[in-house]
Amino acid sequence: MGATVNRGQEMPATPADARTTTLGTMYGLSAYLMWGLFPLYWKALSAVSATQILAHRIVWAFVFTALLALAARKSGALRTLLANRRRLLSTAAAGFLVSANWGIYIWAVNEGRIVETSLGYYLNPLVSVALGGIALRERLDGGIRLATGAAAVGVLVLALSYGRIPWISLALAATFATYSLVKKLAGLDAVVGMVAETAAVLPFALGFLFVKHGAGDGAFWNSGPGTSVLLALAGPVTAIPLLAFAAGLKRIPLSRMGFLQYVSPTLQLFLGVVVYGEAFGAMHAIGFGTVFAALAIYLSTRMRAPRT
Repeated sequence: MGATVNRGQEMPATPADARTTTLGTMYGLSAYLMWGLFPLYWKALSAVSATQILAHRIVWAFVFTALLALAARKSGALRTLLANRRRLLSTAAAGFLVSANWGIYIWAVNEGRIVETSLGYYLNPLVSVALGGIALRERLDGGIRLATGAAAVGVLVLALSYGRIPWISLALAATFATYSLVKKLAGLDAVVGMVAETAAVLPFALGFLFVKHGAGDGAFWNSGPGTSVLLALAGPVTAIPLLAFAAGLKRIPLSRMGFLQYVSPTLQLFLGVVVYGEAFGAMHAIGFGTVFAALAIYLSTRMRAPRT
C-alpha cells in the first residue's frame, strides 16, 4: 500500500533527487563559465570572417562528437534516432537554431559588440522561463515571477540606452532559448544529440568551405598553423560546453537552467568593458544593476523555497 499524501502536501526530495539536481546544476554552471570566456577565443580568430569561423565550428564539432559517440558505443542510439522522424526533425531544428546563434555571436564579438551580446544572454533567461512555463508547464512561483519582472525592467533600460532596437541581443536570446526548449523536448543523449544537430547543418558548412577554398579564400592552412589549429579546436571548444549544457538540461528544470545562464553574460560584460574597452555608461550601469538585483531576488527565494 502506498502512503497517503494530503492534497497540496509536497513529498520531500530523496537523496537521489538531490544528487541529480546538484549534478545538473554543476553541469549547467560549467557550461556557462566556458561560454562566458568565448570572446577570448573568437577574438583570437578575428582575422577570419565570421562565416568561415562558423563553418569550421560546425565541421569540427561534428568530427569531435562523432568520434566521441563511436568511442562511447552510441551507434545504437543514433540508429534509434534515425528511425524516429519526430525526434529527427526536432534535432535538425535544434541544429539550425544553434548554428544561427553561433554565427550571430561570432560576428558580434569580432565587430566589437560584446556588451550587446551580454545583453542578449541576460535577456535569454526571461525567454527560457516563459517557454518553460508555457510549453513545459513548469511551475513559476512568486519568486521567479518577481525576479523575471525585475530583470525585464533592467533589460528595458539597457535597450533604451542603445537608442535603437538591439537586434543582436534579441536574436541571440530568441535562438538560444528556443534551442533550449527543443533540446528539452527531444530528450536526447547529450553526445548523440550533438552529433545529429551538427550533421543537419554539416552539408551547408562543407559546401561553403569547399567554395571558399576553391576560390583561394579559405582560411584553413592558408592563414598559418596557429589559425588552422584554432579553427580545428573550435570543434571541442564548441562541443564540450554544449555537452555539459545538454547533460544539465536533462536533470534540472528549464527555468533553473535559464537563471544559471547569468554567469555567462557577466563574464562577457567584464571582457567587453575591461579587456576590450567597449562603452559602458550610466544607463548601462543602471540596467545591469537591475538585472543583478533580479538574480539576487531569484537566488534568495530559491534558498527559502521548499525542496521538491
